[in-house]
Amino acid sequence: MNSSAEFTVSRNVSRETLEKLKLYEALLRKWTPAINLVAKSTLDTIWERHFLDSAQVFDLALKSGRHWVDMGSGGGFPGMIAAILAGAERPEMQVTLVESDNRKATFLATVARETDTPVTVISERVESLPDLSADILTARALAPLDQLLAFADKHLMPTGTALFQKGANHTAEIEQAIEKWQFSLQKHISMTDPNAVILAIGGIKRV
Repeated sequence: MNSSAEFTVSRNVSRETLEKLKLYEALLRKWTPAINLVAKSTLDTIWERHFLDSAQVFDLALKSGRHWVDMGSGGGFPGMIAAILAGAERPEMQVTLVESDNRKATFLATVARETDTPVTVISERVESLPDLSADILTARALAPLDQLLAFADKHLMPTGTALFQKGANHTAEIEQAIEKWQFSLQKHISMTDPNAVILAIGGIKRV
């Protein structure tokens, strides 16, 4: 999958949303050579590797969730995609993107402005922030699972759900995490990589 037309076969979106995603793609291609938003090897598969990969997380998220917090947003995945989709599908949802790299945070703010997508961008390390009271907490390629659970313990509402995208070594990360944490877990196979998963986690408590 390397085009918007192929994306819409897998994920139906409105014409307005598709135009916003096309604009996002153009900005991603323009900025990535300067600040390494995504691996250059993935620029030819943006619509699958980044957009569809993020859209599947949005579709797994709690429909009742009002505050989505994306940690270590980088180029905006999955948080900015969630915000763009929410604009048409869940306009009551607020999205907060946490990205400590000022240049990447500036990029995220630019995407938000150019696509007219309401988000809050916070350019600080997630561990330094006060409780963000998230209903939905996401992260992709940010930290090992046990560290992500420590962030979730601080920032996720008791009734909320964390959705963490993990690669082929996710089983080892889970085994390491259960030495320190109790949590409920549902594992969803990724649509874009059969070796990857989205871990839906709740009920997080320290052992």
